[in-house]
Amino acid sequence: MNEAVFTTKPLTADLWPDFETVVGPQGACYGCWCTYFRLAPAQRKLLGGAEKKQYMRARVLSGPPPGLIGYRDGQPVGWVQVGPRSDVPNWNSPRTVSRPVDEADAADPGVWAISCFFVVSSGRGVGLSHLLLAAAVDFARQNGASHVEACPIDRTKQSKSVGLYVGPTRIFRAAGFEEVALRKEGRPLMRLAFL
Repeated sequence: MNEAVFTTKPLTADLWPDFETVVGPQGACYGCWCTYFRLAPAQRKLLGGAEKKQYMRARVLSGPPPGLIGYRDGQPVGWVQVGPRSDVPNWNSPRTVSRPVDEADAADPGVWAISCFFVVSSGRGVGLSHLLLAAAVDFARQNGASHVEACPIDRTKQSKSVGLYVGPTRIFRAAGFEEVALRKEGRPLMRLAFL
């Protein structure tokens, strides 16, 4: 049997249907549509699934790409949100475990964040998150990032838990990320520097 071919593409307007395929009709993770780190909690609570979908679609249409779609043998199977920290303002909130070590990093275009992952259920458990992470790191490097940060989770109650949307710590360690802060047990802020 041939090994599956994995590729990624930046999420642009023409690939919106592929994003919809990955996150499903409900928008993944309880209808989030990957708005969790983009919108303040009070604003997010006011929006239903259709409004969150519309918000994310407008973000994709306005560019630049907010992340990458992963494909296995040409079929969309995964998503990783990656971009400057400033593109995910709630990720920088003083109340979050992902807040920057240096406040200036929140607005620095060279400081990027890998904030969300999602893999279709049939693609889980085969290493796609490692491949998505590697592609996200390359994408950040190619687009001028000086370093990229993540705030993964050490473990969840279930290996396929929705809580893994931030990615498991082990894949970031394997990719060379180092812990730079620990504001909550099991949720390290990690960094990979390019310079």
